[in-house]
Amino acid sequence: QVRLVESGGGLVQAGESLRLSCAASGITFSFDTLAWYRQTPGKQRELVAQITFYGATAYDDSVKGRFTISRDNRENMVFLQMNSLKPEDTGVYYCNFAPAVEDYWDKGTLVTVSS
Repeated sequence: QVRLVESGGGLVQAGESLRLSCAASGITFSFDTLAWYRQTPGKQRELVAQITFYGATAYDDSVKGRFTISRDNRENMVFLQMNSLKPEDTGVYYCNFAPAVEDYWDKGTLVTVSS
């Protein structure tokens, strides 16, 4: 069974940082593009950052310059370094492939940024 398990969320103040991790089991990352998604209250889940096997990255405009996505192909992990957090970054963060695979959504990790 494939699982992508997120961790690292928490409650922080605006301007602080968090580092999210995603560990994969039941699957080996190959030439896949991996991504972090975010769901905020009242909005659909949105892609915030993605990274190809070779390390090319792309970001939503709302996080560009503040978030950094990275991956460890040997350990089957993907990370999201989030700096200068804003209250509007509050939400549940998920990792998945890009495009996302419906069966791979897990519980996500909650990030709450207070002002």
